[in-house]
Amino acid sequence: MAFITFLIPCFVVSTDIAFSCQNTDDFVGASSPGDIVIGGLFAVHGEMLRPEEYPIKPVIQNCAGFEIQIFLQTLAMIHAIETINNSTLLSGVTLGYEIYDTCAEVTKAMASALRFLSKFDSSEGVVEFKCNYSDYIPRIKAVVGASYSEVSMAVSRLLALQLIPQVSPVSSAEILSDKIRFPSFFRTIPSDFHQTRAMAHLISESGWNWIGVIATDDDNGRFALESFGVQTMANNVCIAFKEMLPAYLSDNTFHTKVDHAIEKIVKETRVNVIVVFMRQFHVLKLFKKAIERNVHKVWLASDNWSSAVKISTIPNIRELGTIVGFGFKGGDISTFQDFLRNLHEKPTDNNKFLHEYIMLLSVCAHLEYYDFQMCIANQSQDDLLQNVENKHQIWRDDFLNTNIEPGFIHSTVLAVYAIAHAIKGQCKDRNCKDPSAFTPWELLEELKKVTVIDDDKEIKFDSKGDMRTGYDVLLWKEIDGHMEITTMAEYDPEKDDFVFEDEEKKKDFLDLKKVQSTCSQHCRPGQMKKVTESPHTCCYECVYCPENHYSNQTDMDYCYRCNNKTYWAPINSTTCYRKTIHFLAWSDWFAVFLLLLSAFGVLLVLSISVIFTKNLNTPVVKASGGLTVCYIILFSHFLSFLSTIFFVDEPTEFKCKTRQALFGISFALCISCILIKSLKILLAFSFDPKLQNFLKCVYKPVPTVVVCTGIQVIICTFWLIFRTPFVKQNFSIPREIILECNEGSIVAFGIMLGYIAALAFICFIFAFKGRKLPENYNEAKFITFGMLIYFIAWIVFIPVYATTFGKYLPAVEIIVVLISNYGILCCTFLPKCYIIIYKQETNTKSAFLKMIYTYSSKSAGSVAVSQISLDSKSSSSRATISDSCKSEKNSVNGNSHFQVPGQKLIKEKVLPKNTVRTTARKRLSSI
Repeated sequence: MAFITFLIPCFVVSTDIAFSCQNTDDFVGASSPGDIVIGGLFAVHGEMLRPEEYPIKPVIQNCAGFEIQIFLQTLAMIHAIETINNSTLLSGVTLGYEIYDTCAEVTKAMASALRFLSKFDSSEGVVEFKCNYSDYIPRIKAVVGASYSEVSMAVSRLLALQLIPQVSPVSSAEILSDKIRFPSFFRTIPSDFHQTRAMAHLISESGWNWIGVIATDDDNGRFALESFGVQTMANNVCIAFKEMLPAYLSDNTFHTKVDHAIEKIVKETRVNVIVVFMRQFHVLKLFKKAIERNVHKVWLASDNWSSAVKISTIPNIRELGTIVGFGFKGGDISTFQDFLRNLHEKPTDNNKFLHEYIMLLSVCAHLEYYDFQMCIANQSQDDLLQNVENKHQIWRDDFLNTNIEPGFIHSTVLAVYAIAHAIKGQCKDRNCKDPSAFTPWELLEELKKVTVIDDDKEIKFDSKGDMRTGYDVLLWKEIDGHMEITTMAEYDPEKDDFVFEDEEKKKDFLDLKKVQSTCSQHCRPGQMKKVTESPHTCCYECVYCPENHYSNQTDMDYCYRCNNKTYWAPINSTTCYRKTIHFLAWSDWFAVFLLLLSAFGVLLVLSISVIFTKNLNTPVVKASGGLTVCYIILFSHFLSFLSTIFFVDEPTEFKCKTRQALFGISFALCISCILIKSLKILLAFSFDPKLQNFLKCVYKPVPTVVVCTGIQVIICTFWLIFRTPFVKQNFSIPREIILECNEGSIVAFGIMLGYIAALAFICFIFAFKGRKLPENYNEAKFITFGMLIYFIAWIVFIPVYATTFGKYLPAVEIIVVLISNYGILCCTFLPKCYIIIYKQETNTKSAFLKMIYTYSSKSAGSVAVSQISLDSKSSSSRATISDSCKSEKNSVNGNSHFQVPGQKLIKEKVLPKNTVRTTARKRLSSI
């Protein structure tokens, strides 16, 4: 870094002229007359020298710690005013200035503010007390400053008494946006709300959630910390520790608290990001101690020091780690840089700050760059007066340009121009060479409407008195062995987003993400946070997402539930998967097997139909109830086998409604016809008079079949109308969806099956009574077996159906339908088919007559025995037998007497042979 030096003639500085305050004019740091005077408040010195004990007398003390950066802000104000005076902006009206040093101290700033409030043209600087200041003309019309928010708050409350506009280029505390408490305060920068939000956004984007914060224990630090705390909470970032350092370096506890803060940083090994809201001289002390302790972290700088050259030139600053900061947006300051190059030519009579700076150059000229800076910063005004005697003045060219922080300079110039434009608005119809042409509160109203052109953009104050100019995101990078402050990105407060100029700068941002600063390890997708006993939400354990839950981002607080029952997720899942839809498909081997059985049943029905049609006039077919009844039964079996088709493949509304109704009605028709057959056989071969009379009354074939089947039709109709079956998705299996038919009403389903069971039970009773009929006619025995098979199948079906779930549930219904169908079909027709095909000799009329004659003889003998034992009923029984045989014309040969088991041979009561023969013929014809 090159410096050009100039020798200036030696001079001796008088103590009285330099710094002592003998009268109010000596209190002014820099001034220039003008038609309209603007005040300035800047902390050119970092601290006020204090006595060892509390002050006894109200005397304003000298200051120490010359701040190059803030001195540059005073020069920027002077340069802006001179530029305006040399332009046509105010049309001949000149601006003057009075700039005061606050020494970063509220009390001294308040003293300066009192001078601002003093009445214009008052030689003694008197501040008048009035109830109404509307017509009051103070010494100045507006104020630029102050350098720190804490000072601005105090000064603003005092200036608000006369509504004197105050425009600060630096004070960023969020509370200053409150127009109720600070009605005359404006600033040419965003508030800390936007800065803290930007910081929290950067921290969140970088994946950090466990950070430390160090702040100055003053209003500015506390308000910044409060605002930052709110923003971090909104971004799920936790503050591991907060350290507050005393606002004044003269505080006896300052060094102890710095040591404690460094110890905390070292101890918290998981905290690798430190946010610092402090003034520059505080940061200097902190960083020196951190370098000694080999602290290596990511430091996030506030706008107070993010572009501080004197900090970036600390020896071994690179060992601290990475420094990222937020600085106010800069602008074109080329004219100001030219102003600085010619600064040594300007007189110092009206600028004590420049005078002091020249003396500091002389005292510290022999030192290297960093030490030179420290020498300037550490010289108190009292020490400087002693060291400067007999020193040659030396000017170091470009030293000031090197220390420029563009954001501060630009915001200071904006503040002056905003006031100048407001004055221009007031001077349109007034003679502003007269200081009483307008009052400060009128200028305040004009200032609210001011629009300033900056870099071809129009900017103005918002309703809170802030200018949202945005921030530059600054990255400190080592280039050629020197730490350079570069712009990594821009932050747009309106969009709350970062804008990168090129990919290289974006890469710098991405490199920040490589640093880990978390209380716990990041939870991967598929995991969620489980809060531990720590009070911080950022300290947690990572646990897997449970079944049917997922997480698709890192560090999720909870897992999302698969929001639809049609999706599922395994444990530790990053997404949901669509459940597989299952049903009893055509391609399923078990479905194919059952359908083959149904098809075989259909073929069996057709085969039996063919056999019975070909043997239409044979006794066996006639004994089976005739071709019409057989065809109806076979047709009902055909429909039952056909109903199994509707249990296979994807369920639809039509299938669900059709399958149960079709089975229920067809099976009821089948049982009804078999019931008629049972009644007919029992009627033909029964010798019990009471049973004969009952059967004659009940036996009405067509009405019985129609009524029995019609009842089932009514049941199914009401079922389909009021509680119709429908397609249902069954989610009981975790990873599957079972498409099945919901019966709509279990009660209706049960009534349908129960009705069939009731018909089958009645049929079973009648068939059981006729189980001892002749062999060729003993359908009752086979019907009994068929009904038993039906009962067993459905009794087993009920618990199996109730406990089975999944795609094979319809298969259970198919199986029980097939068993019922095959059982009744085989027991009803296969014995007849066997006789027709393999025992044709028994399928003749003579063979049937002989068999019936034998059965009738035995039955007649039984009746005779009954007549002997029951004399009172003998005539009635004989009459019944006689009536049943009166239509027979032929007789059958046989014995005139027969043996009844367990009885003696009876001859007296034996029926005549011709009567037995007649009965046999009649039963054959009736069957």
